[in-house]
Amino acid sequence: MSELVPGGNLPLPDGAVTVRVSGPFDVSALITDDGGRVRGDGDFVFYNQPSAPGARLDGDTLTVDPPRLRPGATRVTVVVSPAEPGTPLGRLPAPTLHVSTPGGRLARFAPPRPGQETVLLLAEIYRRGGGWKLRALGQGYADGLAGLARDFGVDVLDDATGAAPAHGPQPRSATRGAPGAQVTSPAPPSPPSRPAAPTRPNRPSHTPASADPDGFLALVNSARAAAGSPPVALDVRLASAARAHAGAMAAAGRLGVEGRDGVSVYQRVTAAGYTYLTVGEHLVSGPRTPAEFVQYCLSDEQPGRTLCDPAFTQAGLAYVGDGRSGDMYWTALWARPLTPGDLARTAAEVVDLTNRERVRAGLSPLAADPLLTTAAQAHSADMVARAFYSHTSPEGSRPWDRAAAAGARRRSIGENIACGQRSPAEVVDGWMNSPGHRANILKPDFTHIGTGFAGGGPAGMYWTQLFGA
Repeated sequence: MSELVPGGNLPLPDGAVTVRVSGPFDVSALITDDGGRVRGDGDFVFYNQPSAPGARLDGDTLTVDPPRLRPGATRVTVVVSPAEPGTPLGRLPAPTLHVSTPGGRLARFAPPRPGQETVLLLAEIYRRGGGWKLRALGQGYADGLAGLARDFGVDVLDDATGAAPAHGPQPRSATRGAPGAQVTSPAPPSPPSRPAAPTRPNRPSHTPASADPDGFLALVNSARAAAGSPPVALDVRLASAARAHAGAMAAAGRLGVEGRDGVSVYQRVTAAGYTYLTVGEHLVSGPRTPAEFVQYCLSDEQPGRTLCDPAFTQAGLAYVGDGRSGDMYWTALWARPLTPGDLARTAAEVVDLTNRERVRAGLSPLAADPLLTTAAQAHSADMVARAFYSHTSPEGSRPWDRAAAAGARRRSIGENIACGQRSPAEVVDGWMNSPGHRANILKPDFTHIGTGFAGGGPAGMYWTQLFGA
């Protein structure tokens, strides 16, 4: 995965691309031609107008399919603004852009922290020759989302009485989508927008960590049995983490993998004392009972697949009411704990899948190197512990520095990193669908490999491959 800097760009593969910005932000997009102006109000994609030809907004995730954009469109500008209008971006966590394709994560862009600006032009997807590219921007804008829309040519009509604009951004209290439950699924996590408030149930504000809340476990295990999956058991640590995250979402009044405090649901799992091999989550607003929650998850393919995933052995559930709106915020966590043998087994599986790709390409397999493995494992653990994601550590050490510190004396070193993937198959597939990472895996000169992984960082699982020759 590429780390972009302001002005940096990269070519996009054919097909759809998704961009995601988690946190207390609204994501918007402006579709323009080479002159930088929209053709009409339909070219402004935001929470009250979440789709246009070739572009669709779902919560904090924008999906763009360039060939399907309206005729003449050559550029899509991705914009973030505070979820609470008028809040300077400098008071919020720094927004970070994650770019993905169906094959895996492609790039990450963390712009310089904004100051008093209320809108940030984060990136643009633009046509160059016969293909499409993405450019990191990070340009602040002080006139608000309505002012930005006007400058792009959107007709924003403000009513002196304070009514919502006829076109363009409307107040946060406006309904987003149809009433009912909305859900996020775990890989990759993509928090949805909040629906209209359901009737507030006459229930406690959260479930006790030590009990089966309203028969939740029986409902889940019945569904898992029907799918041929083994049962899960409730875990008090997962329930504690779920309660903390549901409370954070209720306090913020919005769904999200990351709370207003900047802590992700995965970090809450680790903080509760749970070390996991794999983890998944459902973040939902709308259901009034655990039975409604489970039924909603089973009504859609991906959430249902997570609920019935045979890899999970333990679960935790909590729900917290927002006293202002009456909305109920739910967090369900699914996990398998890390056991002593899992580290070696999972690393060996990554190596095996990597070598299958090399053999398929006519190359010799790589030999596992314990010193490279030590360095790779330490880097994954460090990224989790210090909540960063980079080939360069906060104090400046690079892959070859870490290899040398572990005692490896290889003449050439290469490194792949990834975050968010839940399994060896998923992470190797993602690397193989990224040209730079694929080049490392298929480099003929490399002879040895070390693999490390750790869970609990802001994006969940963090993976490292260290290659040597």
